[in-house]
Amino acid sequence: MVTLVNRAKVATATTGTGTITLGSAESGYQTFADAGVVDADVVRYVIEDGVSWEIGSGTYTATGTTLSRTLGESSTGALLSLTGAAVVYVSVAADDLQSAIGFSDSQTATTSSTASTVIATYATTAYNAAKIVVVADNGTDRTVSELLVTWKGATAYATEYAVVNTGTASLASYDVDVSGGNFRIVVTAASSTSTNYTVKAIVL
Repeated sequence: MVTLVNRAKVATATTGTGTITLGSAESGYQTFADAGVVDADVVRYVIEDGVSWEIGSGTYTATGTTLSRTLGESSTGALLSLTGAAVVYVSVAADDLQSAIGFSDSQTATTSSTASTVIATYATTAYNAAKIVVVADNGTDRTVSELLVTWKGATAYATEYAVVNTGTASLASYDVDVSGGNFRIVVTAASSTSTNYTVKAIVL
């Protein structure tokens, strides 16, 4: 997990693709240290150098005030070769937001019949409940469903409280059960058309 702080943005005179030496804060911002970053913290950074940009993770070193660079993505597909006139700031990436929201599990499955099919399982010894988002996609239409689920002993409980369809009807319906020490999401497709499912869960 990266360290997040507010309004940390500095100049850097560093050139090339190596470790950055952090300079003074940009107007209206603060240094990494003033924002609360401490030695050995790993931060998500963004570098802007003219129209070029780089997003990555780096380890902050208080002595010398430097930041290492591990590339996530960039406008060039590689670490920028800095010109000496860049700015660098602490930010948050999409992956960080997903982790913060808590979607800690993702599973996929495909059906090609209307038979009941298990599309996701969760160990009952590890979790007590889950918030599930299921996307069903048959290549023509899509159904997104949201469920709250829990279980006790050999009995499962669920409510489907949100459904959005791009077509006129849902592509599938969902049930839950407990089997073999696992809580299971079971789908019944509305047709035998091949349908792909992505199941994402906040497990509690």
